[in-house]
Amino acid sequence: MTDATRLRLDVSYDGREFSGWAVQPSRRTVAGVLVEALERLVGADHDLGLTVAGRTDAGVHATGQVCHIDLPTAMWESLSDSLVRRLAGLMPPDARVRAVTPVPSTFDARFSATFRRYEYRVADTVFGPEPLRRYDTIGWMRPLDLGRLQEAAAGLVGLHDFAAFCKRKEHATTVRAITRLEWRREPDGVAVATVQADAFCQAMVRSLVGAMLSVGDGRRDPGWPAKLLTLRERSSEVTVAPAHGLTLIAVGYPDETEYADRADATRRLRDAP
Repeated sequence: MTDATRLRLDVSYDGREFSGWAVQPSRRTVAGVLVEALERLVGADHDLGLTVAGRTDAGVHATGQVCHIDLPTAMWESLSDSLVRRLAGLMPPDARVRAVTPVPSTFDARFSATFRRYEYRVADTVFGPEPLRRYDTIGWMRPLDLGRLQEAAAGLVGLHDFAAFCKRKEHATTVRAITRLEWRREPDGVAVATVQADAFCQAMVRSLVGAMLSVGDGRRDPGWPAKLLTLRERSSEVTVAPAHGLTLIAVGYPDETEYADRADATRRLRDAP
């Protein structure tokens, strides 16, 4: 697109009634409602080039999703003071664009990202999740030992092949670098896992959580999840945790002078066999 301005969009959504991020025929998706709202403002004849930091699965939430689009500069200038407000009036209440920021054309929401950070919430109280949090917190009927959860998490940090925890895609690598994986107790007693990595493959976070929960409730040894890293295929022993406990809370980016270099490096890594 000539004479275009690239825009970063910070997006939040309640994933319960979405079939994930990506546009799918006859299904309600986050990208679908976002594109529909944008096209009502700018017309359907513009190639928005919508690109997201990470495609979340059906039922997964986000408070820190990031995507980018390209708009003709004249159109952006006419909308810059009102775009967030206008999108709020056009989008459904379970999806919001919280901020729109012009960025250099070298910015790529997906490939320029340095990390994605998720949180997973688990209530192991006998009564289950608090009613107001039941849509972003799963109930776990067995008591969880935080020490065992932490021990299991420690064995998964670092650069590994996470094939045992991923739905493999042809010609795509399952090697990822987890830089942060830890559990904490909130004041209300809910156990929360924070998982941060350069990127994630499909179902990876929920599979990691599922494996760690079987350690936390005493059914597995704390070293068991790390032992699965020797596998080169998805493990049938790993239970994928429910989608609604997972929220994408942040995506990190380098200084704007490094957007292009980071994107090039990420593309080379993702194209590796």
